[in-house]
Amino acid sequence: MNLPVPVLTIGLLIASNIFMTFAWYGHLKFKSAPLITVVLVSWGIAFFEYLLQVPANRFGYGHFSAAQLKTIQEVISLSVFVLFSWFYLGEKITWNVALGFALICLGAFFIFHRFGGPAH
Repeated sequence: MNLPVPVLTIGLLIASNIFMTFAWYGHLKFKSAPLITVVLVSWGIAFFEYLLQVPANRFGYGHFSAAQLKTIQEVISLSVFVLFSWFYLGEKITWNVALGFALICLGAFFIFHRFGGPAH
């Protein structure tokens, strides 16, 4: 089965960002664990992030520009992080976080919208 490039790229980026978020922030629930332990565990988790992130960018580049790939990655990263901080860390999503995220999404609109110029 051959998936369309956008589906493959975005799917890999979502999976990659789930691993990344746990690698970077998952240890916050384990404040008593030694720092070297959480660093090594995080490094191990990040390995799987790279196994997904690198192919996502390789497959997506050409269909998307580098700026578009980075924008997709950042929007996915923030989306995953908001859900992670809400469900896993139990943090509330405040109005200013929601507004900030909306402004970032507005920035993504400008990255993807063609204002009469050439395609990316």
